[in-house]
Amino acid sequence: MSTAVVKRAGAPAGRSGHGLARHLKRYWQLWAMVLPATAFVLVFAYVPMYGIQLAFREFDFTAGLTGGSFVGLKYFQQFFDSPMFATLMRNTVLISISTLVLGFIAPIILALLINQLMRSRIKRWVQTITYLPHFISVVVIVGMLQVFLSPSDGLLTRLLASIGISGTNFLGDTGSFVPVYVLSDIWQHAGWNSIIYLAALSGVNTQLYEAARIDGANRWQLIRHVDMPALVPTMIILLILNMGNVLNTGFEKVFLMQNTLNLPISEVIATYTYKIGILSSQFSYSTAIGLFNTLINFTFLVLANRIAKRVSDTSLW
Repeated sequence: MSTAVVKRAGAPAGRSGHGLARHLKRYWQLWAMVLPATAFVLVFAYVPMYGIQLAFREFDFTAGLTGGSFVGLKYFQQFFDSPMFATLMRNTVLISISTLVLGFIAPIILALLINQLMRSRIKRWVQTITYLPHFISVVVIVGMLQVFLSPSDGLLTRLLASIGISGTNFLGDTGSFVPVYVLSDIWQHAGWNSIIYLAALSGVNTQLYEAARIDGANRWQLIRHVDMPALVPTMIILLILNMGNVLNTGFEKVFLMQNTLNLPISEVIATYTYKIGILSSQFSYSTAIGLFNTLINFTFLVLANRIAKRVSDTSLW
């Protein structure tokens, strides 16, 4: 009796192992395709997490990552007590929230407008024009900003001077830095980010448009009652993903746009971490700052996902 029970208990495990072997044998091509991407994520995303412990240790060049003495939350407290803490948080939140909100709305509006174009030839032309800036490197974008907004001979500066607006150094004025950064970021990425919304709109049943037109709906009513409901699930998912980067600003662009005049508003967590960690060799301190930034982003991601799940039943998990 006991022997039969043991055999029956062991049968599912055997069948499970045999089923896994058959699955791998049948779909080995797919697993082979996934393997490079999986290895990439493991090597460049998970293995470096081993260095997080540096935030809790006194780094010693001779001992490596794990050889320094354990100091607990010393460097976190040092960052919170730093006179730069309030400035960094204010600048980072201001730039990030401005980019998040306006950069989230702009692709939606652009996708809705492109979707209203009836002629496919004009639609393809507009899509190409709006997509192209995404493929320009950040270095070139900042170089273009310097050419257009130079206080002495900038193209846009001269244009504004011709209509009576002069004397503004857009790249050096603390009041102009955030608008220049956000608007240039929208110009560069709005077209590319609108692709996923256009894909969602392409899946809308054309009979809905025909029925709405028969009922007398104009274009704005079509957008409100047909297009927008189709975009809501995509909007929620992308908003949740963007919330995971709420305190992440583009380091390269901010760093390249920085100068001594706009530093009070352009110094953010990413650039400060680089200067503290790489230039000043305070590796433990910079790791603690970076870990704090990551934890805040992760918290926002979890909260946004939970709220979206309760409100709309759409979430990442």
